[in-house]
Amino acid sequence: MIGCELCGEGSSGRYLCERHTTALARRLADLPTLYDEVGECLVPRRSGWGEIVATKAAAGPRSPLDEDVVDTVNVARAAEVVHLWRVDVQRERWPRHGAPPPGGLTADCRWLGMELEWIASHYPAAGDLAHEVHELEKHARTIVGDPAPRPQRLGTCVAISGEGVVCGAVISRLPGQTRVQCQWCQYVYETGLDWIRLQHFQPKEVA
Repeated sequence: MIGCELCGEGSSGRYLCERHTTALARRLADLPTLYDEVGECLVPRRSGWGEIVATKAAAGPRSPLDEDVVDTVNVARAAEVVHLWRVDVQRERWPRHGAPPPGGLTADCRWLGMELEWIASHYPAAGDLAHEVHELEKHARTIVGDPAPRPQRLGTCVAISGEGVVCGAVISRLPGQTRVQCQWCQYVYETGLDWIRLQHFQPKEVA
């Protein structure tokens, strides 16, 4: 009988036991938010653009980002890793389908989450997938801390579409985030006037 790939416990023929399936589902749900917070932590170095540094190549101005963070923990790397897992799962599940195009970390995590029951039951590399997602989470938490940050619900988007209709999608932000883009209509809230308007036009039960 197959045991859980992570703990070896009996799992009724599944590659992941219920406990580790639930943990993977949580991590896939949290990963996009966690890496958004990583992006908030890519703060400028103490030195400015003008500082010239000696390198093995030609000297030039330093990047204003903490390059140690960029090199080890960033959303692009996390998105690449998760997308490769999505490609492999889809190849196993639907071998006649072509590889999915890159859809971003959020979309790929959501897709894997929707396929989690099949993954836990039928995907031989389920343990490796769960382990690698866990590693991505741990690496991000070395930057942003523990527990993973949770988005704060601000209300609903009050932007007006070209058809004169109010968007109405839920607007959330991470603690301390000052620039938020609506995931539905793409309107960006970043100025003081934006935030005032967002609050002023909330429905009474939200405001």
